[in-house]
Amino acid sequence: MTPTATAIAPERPKVQTVTQRIVVALGGNAILSTDASAQAQQEALNKTAEYLVQFIKEGHDLIISHGNGPQVGNLLLQQIAGKSEKNPPLPLDSCVAMTQGSIGYWMQNAIGKAMKKHGIQKDAVSIITQVIVDKNDPAFQNPTKPIGPFFTQEEAEYEMQKNGSIFKEDAGRGWRKVVPSPRPHSIHEHRVIDQLVRDGIVTISVGGGGVSVIQDGSDLVGVEAVIDKDFASQKLAELVDADLLVILTGVDNVYINYNQPNQEKLEHVTVAQIEEYIRQNQFAPGCMLPKVEAAIEFVRNRPQGKAIITSLENIEAMLNEGAGTVITLY
Repeated sequence: MTPTATAIAPERPKVQTVTQRIVVALGGNAILSTDASAQAQQEALNKTAEYLVQFIKEGHDLIISHGNGPQVGNLLLQQIAGKSEKNPPLPLDSCVAMTQGSIGYWMQNAIGKAMKKHGIQKDAVSIITQVIVDKNDPAFQNPTKPIGPFFTQEEAEYEMQKNGSIFKEDAGRGWRKVVPSPRPHSIHEHRVIDQLVRDGIVTISVGGGGVSVIQDGSDLVGVEAVIDKDFASQKLAELVDADLLVILTGVDNVYINYNQPNQEKLEHVTVAQIEEYIRQNQFAPGCMLPKVEAAIEFVRNRPQGKAIITSLENIEAMLNEGAGTVITLY
């Protein structure tokens, strides 16, 4: 009697990960919380790198950007505390460059260790990035971005009279210097970043939104301004033809009616849908709104791309399950 043959199901082919070029925008508050020491910030970035290395493990090309708000604020405090006739404080553009350098050093060290731990043979490099802004940007006529330490009203008035700086009262906590926050027009080093990515190198750039510069003839000249990190990351993603812009924040998703009984999580939304939510004032200015606006601008300029807003801790779910708030053109 001929034995019955056992049917063997064909083995399913493994799903191949399509390599994507991904810009990940990391907030400065994820690097510094309450402990401003270098050691504490390096430890925070070691943890951050363990999340970010997941992109590299999946075979993607990773471009990291980061904020520097708390760090540049502390550096400005140190500059003021140590100023003297022979040791004047450095201008804001130099302070932004200094924090790009320090955070970039910590980040490339941390991501290097994480890659080595996971058997990934890649290099990481940080780039001091000059972000070109338009000298005629309306933001220069209306400075709104608070920086540096708090002053009394008398101290603020003295500083304004002495050097023409603009100070504004900040929520009853004192007076702070405010500077313009223009939109990025271009990124001077974007071709270098693009080539490094083509060579398989993990890049860290546009730290703190990049150093604000204006075009003066053939020269780039630093100006006292702060560029929003999310808009700078969006511009970088556009210029290097990224497939995906990931903006990391403190929540897994964007919400409408946030913290209300009818709070609703947004999972996949089109530009038209989320623009309607903007018209309804669903997103707080200076918090979620610029992230949403940066995501919209990216997918408008890269219609085949998409943007995701989520948290650092949600990266694995984002990669495996499509979690987070996904924004597409249609």
